[in-house]
Amino acid sequence: MKANGAETGDPGGQTLQAWLARYGYDQTRVAVERNGQIVRRRDFGRTVLSVSDTLEIVSFVGGG
Repeated sequence: MKANGAETGDPGGQTLQAWLARYGYDQTRVAVERNGQIVRRRDFGRTVLSVSDTLEIVSFVGGG
């Protein structure tokens, strides 16, 4: 599987929610595209990842 252009290996059937937690993403502050389709936050827990998936993850940060 690839995430943001980097190879991350086999996600082992994890859900997107579990994968994001494993890599330390704040799930309330990210947008995720899987294989060219936006994944709704409410679907993170039921989206099962596979080795052929490609993710693009954007984290939102505040500042001023």
